[in-house]
Amino acid sequence: MEVIFLGTGTSQGVPMIACDCAVCTSKDPRNQRTRASIHVVMDGLHIQVDAAPEFRLQCLREKITWVDLFILTHGHADHVAGMDDLRRFCDLHGGTALTIYTTEEGMGRVLSIYPYAIMERPIVKGYAAFKLQAMPEVLDLPQGTITSTLLPHGGVNTLGLIFVERSSGRKLVYYTDCKRVPREAVALARGADVVVLDGLRPQPHPSHMTIDEAVAVAQEIGAPASYLTHLTHLSDHGETDRQLPSGISLAYDGLRLSV
Repeated sequence: MEVIFLGTGTSQGVPMIACDCAVCTSKDPRNQRTRASIHVVMDGLHIQVDAAPEFRLQCLREKITWVDLFILTHGHADHVAGMDDLRRFCDLHGGTALTIYTTEEGMGRVLSIYPYAIMERPIVKGYAAFKLQAMPEVLDLPQGTITSTLLPHGGVNTLGLIFVERSSGRKLVYYTDCKRVPREAVALARGADVVVLDGLRPQPHPSHMTIDEAVAVAQEIGAPASYLTHLTHLSDHGETDRQLPSGISLAYDGLRLSV
């Protein structure tokens, strides 16, 4: 299984508009953060999780040429705003709708933003078409399973995702955009090879975990490797990474992991 971090930034991105702080002006490419999403390849199945406003540019940068299915963790703008660019993958599928798995809240957001795309086939060649599906607790596929669990994120719940590849048994956990990780989500994550957690910033936030809170969850889960994502400009990559416990790192745009 492979995971590609297309973006690791928060809703404002880094560099942030009209900011000349040390991180926003840094020459370290790991401090250049587009909005958070990942691309998972599980036994050849290409799964895109979320579509940031920069989704098209992320796909070009990372040479993403195929998407089999799409999972929207929740309907906030930094995760849903790039979905129109999925139109190219509809073309590559021969002009058929792309299946979108999400929550009830996520479906409502997609319906309100992309009403023209909710159909079995695109209106004309080159348009997007989405087939909306409620994300089940366990999505059982020939290539493996994707288990979902709800995570609290302000006024909404976001999908936490656990990928288990059938051929290798390898396990990836992706818990972005959450204020805490409930006990049942911690239990589902145990035994993971890689865990990815929301670690917004050092300071408290009403709907995201701080870096210290994310570190505590990572240590409770106990995976060999954990990565923090959805990062603001308040964390310099090199400086913050050096201060993290062994086995816990900051993710960065373009990071590729073989799980």
